[in-house]
Amino acid sequence: MKVGILAAQGDFEAHAATLARMGVEHGFVRAPRDLDGVDAIILPGGESTTQWKFLVDEGLEAGLREFGERGGPIFGTCAGAILLARDVRNPQQQSLGLADISVIRNGYGRQLASEVRHGLTTISPEPIEMVFIRAPIIERVGRDVQVLANSDGNPVLIQEGRILIATFHPELTSDNTVHEYFLRVARSGAAKERVPYDSVPQPAVSAGPVEPR
Repeated sequence: MKVGILAAQGDFEAHAATLARMGVEHGFVRAPRDLDGVDAIILPGGESTTQWKFLVDEGLEAGLREFGERGGPIFGTCAGAILLARDVRNPQQQSLGLADISVIRNGYGRQLASEVRHGLTTISPEPIEMVFIRAPIIERVGRDVQVLANSDGNPVLIQEGRILIATFHPELTSDNTVHEYFLRVARSGAAKERVPYDSVPQPAVSAGPVEPR
């Protein structure tokens, strides 16, 4: 499996270092041709407006949207969550619209207010480290979206089919849990089902704000 990492701006090198540590083949995506031969894609943290402009200017927008619409696995962290969201506020921004969520940009405040937390998820029996840097807030999740972790009452790790979104930065820690989970999702043929972790009893995680069925 080869993972393509959007390398427009932001912390794409940190994702590359994580995948290298895990022994996973990867490459940087800067042009449409870089999507050839890629089995999964990571959209890293950074400045979402800059990244969106890059996608449009370089002709990557259509290719990424097509990849996601045909069930290709995509993992977005922080700014990547904004690029994947269907609705973006504070201020409004165009996006790929591949995940049925609404997000508020910079929802936790400025970078000086950023923090590190530890929280339970449904993908690991142990709490994981969550690094928040000018993170968006997920204020709404659609009915097919699964909440895998909450923090301070807000969803911070969600999955819809083979799309995984974290509003924090797992690539800035030494814990590979979230990346390992994404690779299991990417290798799974079940686009609508969450991939359990090795039959370990899962901690309860509340659903957060969910769109009525």
